[in-house]
Amino acid sequence: MNTATVSAAPVPLRQDASLIGLIGVAHLISHFSQLLLPPLFPWLRTEFGVSYAELGFLMSVFFVVSCVAQTLSGFFVDRFGPRPVLYAGLGLLAMAAFGYASSTSYAMLLACVVIGGLGNGVFHPVDYTLINRKVSGPRLGHAYSVHGISGNLGWAVASALVVPLAMLHSWRVALAVAGCVVLGVLLLCVWQGRRLAAPPPAASARTQVAQAAHAARSEGALDFLRIPAVWMCFAFFFIFATALSVVQAYAPEAARQLHAMPQAWVAICLTAYMVASACGMVVGGFLATDAARSERLVGAGFGVAAGISLVLGLAPLFAAVVPVLFAGMGLAAGFAGPARDLLIKRSTPEHASGRVYGVVYAGLDIGQAVSPLVFGWLMDHQDWRAVFVGLALVQLTLVVTALRVRHTRRTLVAAAR
Repeated sequence: MNTATVSAAPVPLRQDASLIGLIGVAHLISHFSQLLLPPLFPWLRTEFGVSYAELGFLMSVFFVVSCVAQTLSGFFVDRFGPRPVLYAGLGLLAMAAFGYASSTSYAMLLACVVIGGLGNGVFHPVDYTLINRKVSGPRLGHAYSVHGISGNLGWAVASALVVPLAMLHSWRVALAVAGCVVLGVLLLCVWQGRRLAAPPPAASARTQVAQAAHAARSEGALDFLRIPAVWMCFAFFFIFATALSVVQAYAPEAARQLHAMPQAWVAICLTAYMVASACGMVVGGFLATDAARSERLVGAGFGVAAGISLVLGLAPLFAAVVPVLFAGMGLAAGFAGPARDLLIKRSTPEHASGRVYGVVYAGLDIGQAVSPLVFGWLMDHQDWRAVFVGLALVQLTLVVTALRVRHTRRTLVAAAR
């Protein structure tokens, strides 16, 4: 009898699908909460008598706080498990939304933004710990795909909900309804809490069990920070968030100025990008099942996206073509999404999943906090072409960074031999 192998029963599709769906709904709420305020800036500017720069500062604070919370929550996930951390995050996001709705001053909005940032910071360590521990290997690519799609849908749902409600009723009603949505998802997660219970990572063989136990005893809580691939992944996500922030906040308006689009088409460009990105993630979820080609998929996706950015910035275009190109850019970026997440998993020690994802995905928050400082300056100086050239350069940097992650990991493997 071979004692080195432990047989495992296949995981039923329904079990995987229900968990992936629940994680996806929670992740949707994270992204939904990130874009509650920006679509309402025109209303908030009038209500509180503040500038767009001051309103933009709210989002910088949100993502800086989220960055710190994300890093710390990874330790809490590894210590207490993902379920209670997820409940806390959803509760804080609901509290923030209701706080926005009842704010009577800019200072009160700022305080609520801090609460929202704390809540937003828990999701990536929670989600990826659940996915990597509880979803069966053959369905990991699909889990990453659904996770990415749900995030894009969260961004789309936020503006689709709050803007019409603000126009029909008021911005306070819009944000109160948003708070009810977040609270409803919290109740759903509590009701389905048994699906969110994550045991410690299971090994498939006695030697693996012994190695994991030894690692847990011998490594300090911060030893994972010595892994070069972790920092390469952090850099990748910082750059990725910088590019995404440009697309969300500035690129559609820059395109309107360059190509004489109607004002209403600005929202269409962003929607086209997000919907196409979600479609790209569906395709990328099937291709990402082959872990060996994850870096090449990331490179190909963002290479195409960079080419489209240059076309948008430098070529003379008919207005009707612009939303189509935004959709193409979103499709290419979405295609790379599941492979991007698999790239992180391949660089993550099993016993430090929450901590690694907390640090790596903190790069997202830092990128979204820093990006407005650079590209907002270009927008203020009406340098529309530079916005797209800068976006293309950032996307090309993503290609290089993904390949560097691959090189770093291979170097470590060769050294270990």
